[in-house]
Amino acid sequence: MSEVRQERQESRDGNRTFIREGDRTIVREGNRTIIRHNESNRFAIDARNVRTERRGANTETIVERGNGVRIVTVTDGEGRLLRRLRRDRNGRDIVLINNSYAGRGATVFIQLPPPVIRMPRERYILDAERAGRDDIYAVFMAPPVERIAMAYTLDQVRYSAPLRDRMPRVDLDVTFETGSWQLSPDQVEKLAAVADGLNRAIERNPREVFMIEGHTDAVGQDVDNLSLSDRRAESVAVALTEQFQVPAENLVTQGYGEQYLKVPTEGPEQANRRVAVRRITPLMDQQAASTGAR
Repeated sequence: MSEVRQERQESRDGNRTFIREGDRTIVREGNRTIIRHNESNRFAIDARNVRTERRGANTETIVERGNGVRIVTVTDGEGRLLRRLRRDRNGRDIVLINNSYAGRGATVFIQLPPPVIRMPRERYILDAERAGRDDIYAVFMAPPVERIAMAYTLDQVRYSAPLRDRMPRVDLDVTFETGSWQLSPDQVEKLAAVADGLNRAIERNPREVFMIEGHTDAVGQDVDNLSLSDRRAESVAVALTEQFQVPAENLVTQGYGEQYLKVPTEGPEQANRRVAVRRITPLMDQQAASTGAR
């Protein structure tokens, strides 16, 4: 993290503070701090060709795979993901993410009450360490725990915990050393069962989207922890694609720092240096929300 700190540049725009570090930007506004990042580089794994084109104020990144498939990612001038699609060899598009807003000024912070959980906790928050492959797949394909009233944008899902909590999650059996986002080979092997569940789900429905969520313990500065957690989520996503061929385009990553501690302690706690995965398709797709698993 010392190298990351050295490359940070801070600026202000009105009541917002921007802290930039490479392809990541931490944004502080009022009592909220979030992190944004560019995921395009992750799609270059096993790519035959990658090219970037300007389209007005937006940037379009096209990743060509060896099987004739192209992944098209459109971002705005600030690097925010607008649209992601998979284009097959015949030119047909499958839209995975449409992150456009319903109207100008629409908020990304959705105010919802916490969901009422009517299922056993182990089916709502599944610990991968104690679960079999069929159990993991079942949680990934479970419907929302409460009715989803509308389709939300990816940014609204990213930054609204009560909304994400409408979907069950799997807590991965991987841990990190303090201040590190590197996965050791034995930690990567622990991802095999989760990768199997993800690939089964995506084979069943190529439009499925899963969020990889990174977390830290409460030790250290909140800005460092936010950056660290975001990198942990990305490390897991890269390993899932490189080692287990989970399609990169069906994954999104997001760091939350020390905001959601699994074990409520201010001290060092390995259980809080964790990564979780949940299916978010029903939160962005009304058909998926109304029909459950497809």
